Amino acid sequence: MSLRNHLLLAALLCGACDVSVTDANESQPAANAAYQGHATAASPDRNGDYAFDIVREQNAWQASPTLQAQVALDRRGFSPGVIDGKDGMSFKSALRGFQQANRLPVTGEYDRKTGIALLEGEARPSTWLVKIPEGFARGPFFDIPNGMSEKASLPALTYRNLLEKLAERFHTTPEALTAMNPPDTKIAAGATVRVPAIENQPVARIEGDERGWGETLASLGVAKDQPQADHIVVDKSEGLLKVYNADDRMIAQFPVTTGSQHDPLPIGEWTIKGVSRNPDFHYNPDLFWDSGSKDEKAVLKPGPNGPVGVVWIDLSKDHYGIHGTPEPQTIGRTESHGCIRLTNWDAARLAQMVKTGVKAKFQA
Repeated sequence: MSLRNHLLLAALLCGACDVSVTDANESQPAANAAYQGHATAASPDRNGDYAFDIVREQNAWQASPTLQAQVALDRRGFSPGVIDGKDGMSFKSALRGFQQANRLPVTGEYDRKTGIALLEGEARPSTWLVKIPEGFARGPFFDIPNGMSEKASLPALTYRNLLEKLAERFHTTPEALTAMNPPDTKIAAGATVRVPAIENQPVARIEGDERGWGETLASLGVAKDQPQADHIVVDKSEGLLKVYNADDRMIAQFPVTTGSQHDPLPIGEWTIKGVSRNPDFHYNPDLFWDSGSKDEKAVLKPGPNGPVGVVWIDLSKDHYGIHGTPEPQTIGRTESHGCIRLTNWDAARLAQMVKTGVKAKFQA
């Protein structure tokens, strides 16, 4: 199937949630291992499933300066959100964060000084032609229904199709991949496709990892080892989550969606209680102002298309957390039910930076 015919997207807002949480990787095994990211520690080596071979090009593809900068910002931990080559709000915010962290004039513009600092020592290209590994192309893939009860009937909330999975692996969207490739590009095992140059990551070996978090990290192109956070700040007006080390130096920044009129961001100082990786989602209609009158409590299985994506970072404020989303293109552009949403790849990276006891300040 071609890229243009493979698009299947559905709008889904996040919610103030009731998610069972344990620290580190001590989650109970998934009830059903249909989602391949939830293989147990006893599973065979899966590194080959995530090893995208780079195809040599006779004539290098020229990325736009914006796309080039987005890829470099992503690599340095100042996320532009979706890598799409567009000079939008999230890109300018990422530039401001990088400029602030590197003591440059904070303009939000991709000026000469910023370009030199951002690309210094950077010899890698901004895009690659890669071959899709057979294991990566293996499903299962499910159509994701809208209703929570219908979602609860699925064995896992997987990706809808290979294109969506491929887009998340390279920190972009199906639409952006479509624009980056010829109209007749095929999406299948062994096919060649152009992607943002987000490097392969091995399947991390993590003690007690019974929910396949190491494999999830590899599937999102996120390294296991990340700089450690001393505290984080979520700024509602900026739509940003900033990560600081013990020296109060900003070491990462991510665009977020924060709250709404019905469920405003809980301003104040909180503490991270734990991190639940590949969590079950416990739907409680009593916590949702827009739930249906016939909705009942339900438990949804894990997966990137679950209401909280691949990870839930629990806060000391009841029913509030920081988490991923099944709709990365909506970050910063739609409201939430009070929680803090990031793209799945940014949420996974943040999960490797924080631990129980880290302070979280939410400000207007």
